[in-house]
Amino acid sequence: MKPRHRRMLWIAGGVAALSVAVALVLNAFQSNLVFFFTPTQIANGEAPKGKNFRVGGLVEAGSVKREGDGTLVSFRVTDNAKTISVSYKGILPDLFKEGRGIVAQGAIQPDGSFRASEVLAKHDENYMPPEAAEALKRAGHPVGAPAQFIDKPGKPAYQ
Repeated sequence: MKPRHRRMLWIAGGVAALSVAVALVLNAFQSNLVFFFTPTQIANGEAPKGKNFRVGGLVEAGSVKREGDGTLVSFRVTDNAKTISVSYKGILPDLFKEGRGIVAQGAIQPDGSFRASEVLAKHDENYMPPEAAEALKRAGHPVGAPAQFIDKPGKPAYQ
């Protein structure tokens, strides 16, 4: 075999190995990719069926219901335009309260409710996920200090 042919085989092998590595990395990203949807988008049918995604908004006042030993919880999440039912089995974060912002990850069930596998609560009064704050602003809900903080990064919400 001539050196020129041997070099071409090495280059072809390197390109093939690089292609396989890129395909594996892209597949890993795709399987771990989780999108965010608002209750309005879910109600309009924009959310994927049978796939995990995140929903964010405010826990509707008076909607939290605990069943059994208290680890099965159902509540409603709203962006003040539309509301969806969420059920969760597990221990909720300490900061989970009615009227507060949350982000839940899970999937839509056949009955149209959202089954959460994870619930994240807003960690203090100065933070709200940017997607949730934008959804609340679009719905006409005054989000107050958190939206001001997000709109002007680097400035405290109290200024």
